[in-house]
Amino acid sequence: MNNLIKFFIEVGELKKMPKKGWVLREVKNPETIASHTFRAVLMAWILGNRKTGLNMERLLKIALIHDLCEVYAGDTTPYDTILPKGKKKIRELMKTWPRFTEEERKKIAKDKHKKEKEALDKLLEYLPKSTRFEMKNLWNDYESGLTPEGRFFKQADRLENFLQAIEYWKTNKNFPQKPWWSQIRELIDEPVLLDFVGEMDKEFHSDRKPKI
Repeated sequence: MNNLIKFFIEVGELKKMPKKGWVLREVKNPETIASHTFRAVLMAWILGNRKTGLNMERLLKIALIHDLCEVYAGDTTPYDTILPKGKKKIRELMKTWPRFTEEERKKIAKDKHKKEKEALDKLLEYLPKSTRFEMKNLWNDYESGLTPEGRFFKQADRLENFLQAIEYWKTNKNFPQKPWWSQIRELIDEPVLLDFVGEMDKEFHSDRKPKI
């Protein structure tokens, strides 16, 4: 039980850790990693019910544990390897969606995976072997899309992040929303989630031509 207490205390740090992408964009009182997970789980459950054939228990477990590695690995963004010095340059960079060569993309993904896997292994040492094995399996599914549930949540996770970005834009029109529209076109192809994106477009851009 003592190890479980330590595990839950460590995981509790995610309630305090702000999402790095929002910090880079100078959002006041940005959401934490844990608050992102909370809504991502709800979105996975509710939107997942609109897709037939998903194992809901597996889907929700993936959603719950997908960011546990960030307790030690920290939050990462697509911009980390190209961040310039100075707030002004960072602000300009945040207005774009970063582009990399295939070789660069693979290296970034490999380095990120290694760092996060090591962090997850360290955290899971507090847990019984059976739970440790299950969580590693679920995390690998999220990372690599090994099952329909892993592939669905990978996109639902991005959708929650996208919704948060648009909410920040709604309260601050200087917040750059363009990168998320570029990302969503490239990274989401699940029909259920694309339908949701279409409804978001109507909700937030009712006075303009739809973006998608």
